[in-house]
Amino acid sequence: MPFPFPDVSSRPLSDLISLRGRRAVVTGAAQGLGTAIAARLTEAGADLLIMDLNEEAARAAAEELAARHSVTAIGMRADVSDTASVIAAADRAVAELGGLDIWVNNAGLFPNAPVLQMPDEMWEQVFAVNARGVFLGSREAARRMAEHGKGGVIVNIVSTAGFQVAFPGMAAYVSSKHAVRGLTKSLAVDLAPLGVRALGVAPSYVPTEGNTAAAAQAAEQAAAAGIEIPALDVMQQSRIGRLGVPDDIARVVLFAVSDLSIIMTGSTLLADAGEAL
Repeated sequence: MPFPFPDVSSRPLSDLISLRGRRAVVTGAAQGLGTAIAARLTEAGADLLIMDLNEEAARAAAEELAARHSVTAIGMRADVSDTASVIAAADRAVAELGGLDIWVNNAGLFPNAPVLQMPDEMWEQVFAVNARGVFLGSREAARRMAEHGKGGVIVNIVSTAGFQVAFPGMAAYVSSKHAVRGLTKSLAVDLAPLGVRALGVAPSYVPTEGNTAAAAQAAEQAAAAGIEIPALDVMQQSRIGRLGVPDDIARVVLFAVSDLSIIMTGSTLLADAGEAL
C-alpha cells in the first residue's frame, strides 16, 4: 500500500473531529441538506466552496457561513453534470482555498414517473446529475487530492433508494442511487493507494425545500397516471419516533469526512432512522 492510512489512536477526540486547515467542496449546497452539511463542515473548521446551479443562493450561503464560523467560504454556479463546470469548480477550490481535502457529492434530482410513461429525457437527466455528476466530482476531486499527495475523503449522498424501492415510479432515481453505491465501492478500491477514502451516506426522506417539492410532484404525476402511491410519511417506518432533519444527516457526513472514520472506506452508512430494516 503506497499510502498507509495512519493510526490515530493517540490523538484526542477534539482533534479527530476537527477539520481545521482542510478544504472542502459541497455540491448542491445552496439550500436544504447541502446547506446543513456545509454548515457542520465549516463549524468544524473547514474552508469551503459551495457549488450550485443557483449562483446567488450559493454566494449568500457562503457569505453567511464565512461570517458565522470565521472560515473562507466561496459560492459559485456550477453544473455537476458538465465536465468543464466541475473542473472549473475543482480548480477554483485549489486556487482560492489552497488545496482540496474533502468533496461531498450532494446534488441530486428526484423526478418520478411510471416506467411505461417515463420519457427518455427524464431517465437521462436523472443519471446525468445523480450518477454522472457523482463520477465527475469524484474523479476531479481525487485527481487534485492525488496531486498534493496528502489524500482526502469523498462522500456521496446516496439515499435509502440505493437499498430499496419505497413506492412505484422510482425506476430512474432508484437505479441512479444503486449506481452511486456501486461507484462508492469502486472509488474506495481505486483510490486507496492514493490515500483517498470514499464513503456513502444514505438518508431516508428528510423534509427540505427540494424534497418537499419533489414529493408533491411525484404524487401529482402518479395521480395523473392513475397510480396510487403511499404518502411519504416515513414516521411509519422510523424507529426513533420522528422524521429526520437535515442536521441529522449533516452530522453523519461530518463523521464520515473526519478522522473519526479513518478506518472506513467503501461503505454506505444508512442514516435512515431504521427505515431500511
